[in-house]
Amino acid sequence: MARRDMVNRAIDRLSPEGLIYTTYQNRLRGALDPRSLPRHVAVLADGNRRWARLNAPGRPLEVGYQAGAAKLCDFVGWCDEIGIGTVTLWVLSTENLQRSADDELNPLMEVITRLTDDLAAAPGHRVMIVGDLDLLPATIAERLRSAERSSAGHSGTQVNMAVAYGGRHELRDAVRSLLAAEAQRGTTLEELARTLEVDQISEHLYTRGQPDPDLLIRTSGEQRLSGFLPWQSAHSELYFCEALWPDFRKIDFLRALRSYQQRERRFGK
Repeated sequence: MARRDMVNRAIDRLSPEGLIYTTYQNRLRGALDPRSLPRHVAVLADGNRRWARLNAPGRPLEVGYQAGAAKLCDFVGWCDEIGIGTVTLWVLSTENLQRSADDELNPLMEVITRLTDDLAAAPGHRVMIVGDLDLLPATIAERLRSAERSSAGHSGTQVNMAVAYGGRHELRDAVRSLLAAEAQRGTTLEELARTLEVDQISEHLYTRGQPDPDLLIRTSGEQRLSGFLPWQSAHSELYFCEALWPDFRKIDFLRALRSYQQRERRFGK
C-alpha cells in the first residue's frame, strides 16, 4: 500500500496540474528569506472531525484523526526542511477530554500516542509533552512519557506535543510550581508578592527555556486561539487558513511563512 501511494504521488506530480503545483510551490519557497524565518511555529490543527464527516460519511471519526496525524507528520517534515527549530502541535485540549470515551476520545488518544511514537522515533526529532498528563489514563500518560524519554538525546527539531493542554491549566501549573519553588527557598508570600517578576513565571511554563512562537497557524476557518499558549503568544503573528487540517498543503504552509515575512513585527512597541 505504501509503495502504491508513492507511485500515485509521483504520477500526480508529473501531471499538468501537478507540475503547475510544484512550480508554484518552488516559487513560494524560493521567495522566502532564510534570514527571517520563524524560530518557533505553533499550529492548531483544527477540522479533523469535519473532514471525516465530509470525506468519509458513515465511517468512524477516527478516520479524520488518522488523516490529521499523517498531515502533522508532513508538517513537521516541512519545518525540518526549511530549518524551523521548534514546532508545537496542539493535538488534545482539556476541553476534548469531555467527549465520550467510548466512541471518540479513546480512538483519538490511540492515534495521538502512535503519532508521538512515530515522531520520537526519528533521530532528528526531540519530542516533549506539553500538557497535564495527570488528566489522562495512566497507560496513555506512560506511553507518552516513554516516547518523550526515548527522544531526549536526539538533536534537531524540538517537537512539542500539546496533549491534555489548556492555557488556563498551564498558567495554574506555572503558579503552583513557582509557589512551591519559592517556598523551598524560604520565601514568604508577602516577599513573593512584592518581588515577583514576569520572567519568574516564564521559568515555570511548560515550554520554559524555549523561544516563544513567532507564528501561530490555525486551520478550518476558525479565528480564535481557544486558550492556546496564552502567555507565549503575546507577540505571535497569527495566520488563519480556511482549509480543514487534513487538507492543509505545503503551499498553504509556505503562504503562511510568506505572510509572516511580509509583516512588520513591533512586539507591542
